[in-house]
Amino acid sequence: MSGKSEAGAVPGDLVQVGFIAGAYGVAGGVRIRPFSTDADALLHATTWWLDKPGLHDVAVKRARMHSGDVVATLVDVTDRDMAEALKGAAVFIPRSQFPQLEDEDEFYWADLIGLEVENLQGERLGVVHDMMSNGPQSILRIQEPGQAEERLIPFVDQFVKKVDQEAKKIVVDWGLDY
Repeated sequence: MSGKSEAGAVPGDLVQVGFIAGAYGVAGGVRIRPFSTDADALLHATTWWLDKPGLHDVAVKRARMHSGDVVATLVDVTDRDMAEALKGAAVFIPRSQFPQLEDEDEFYWADLIGLEVENLQGERLGVVHDMMSNGPQSILRIQEPGQAEERLIPFVDQFVKKVDQEAKKIVVDWGLDY
């Protein structure tokens, strides 16, 4: 592993896109559980950053989808024991290396986290602190900082009316009492 983790070499725009779930095969392959169902960023990046044992970069030889996971071979990971030692490592990719989205109504989860959410009446509902998937759709996890209560709003056209990344705001058709 090339380990360019010395000061100044780590990209400032790293986004966690999944984690290593275990080894794949006997020749050092790894199985990654992606946070995205299409895993485009994982499949197209030639360098990943792992946080195990410390934050370091790894060159990707090959990556492909397999049964909902990404399976990959990494430079310098040559046997199953080396791959198993990486189990649980978070996988990061610089946001600047994500594939360009083709539709202006498509968003990466990383771009939605931190945006303020208000309803059509102008009432503040909170801030997107995380996203999750229930299979057919993504769900905004919204919370007011310092409060335990969380709102879950499906990220679908029926409820999400506007995403303004420049204004750092999402407008939804959702009542305060939902």
